[in-house]
Parts: sequence; C-alpha cells; structure tokens
Amino acid sequence: MRYFETIFLEEANEFIAGLDSKSIKKIFYNIDLAEQTNDPRLFKKLQNDIWELRTKFAGLQIRLLSFWDKTDNKITLVIATHGFVKKVDKVPISEIEHATKLREKYFNSKHNK
Repeated sequence: MRYFETIFLEEANEFIAGLDSKSIKKIFYNIDLAEQTNDPRLFKKLQNDIWELRTKFAGLQIRLLSFWDKTDNKITLVIATHGFVKKVDKVPISEIEHATKLREKYFNSKHNK
C-alpha cells in the first residue's frame, strides 16, 4: 500500500539531475520506502506545511523539501519543490521559505486552470 505518490517540480528535478548516480538511486529508494511506510526518519514535517524527504548517503545529508496535495480524492500527492545538501543540523529558514513560495505558486496555478 502506498500512502502517497511523489511528484517533482522543475527545481527538484534539476537538483536531482546534478547528483551522482549512486546518490540518485539512494534518494529514489528512500522516497519509495517513505511512500510505503510513512517513516519519520525518511519523511518529516518541518513547518508551514513543509516537509522534508530525507536521504543520508556518503556522508551527505540530502534534503528534498515538499508539501502535500490532497485536493484529488483519488490519490494523495507529495510535491517535491527543490533540494539541497544540508550542512548544519537545522534546515535553513530560507529553504523553508523558498518551498512555501513554490507551494503557493503550485496551488495558485492549479486553481487557475
């Protein structure tokens, strides 16, 4: 059973494409696992309805920030906004603010269709 399906916005795709193939495989493995288990070690709420998909690999802490879209009654979507390699313990506020802006843009464009 899948709890949600993950969709990637352009910035998230570009971030992932810039990583090495082993890191990419690990990210997709973790996302697949998070979709099936909803494990807080892999998928954790930050603030302002922003969540992080977490991957630790080769000494790097790779983060994809995301949000939920439950507007379709058939499937719950998690929309990955963008990614970064985390260098400190806390997720920088600027990254959360960026994800929040992308979330607003996503829902505005969805409602205007």
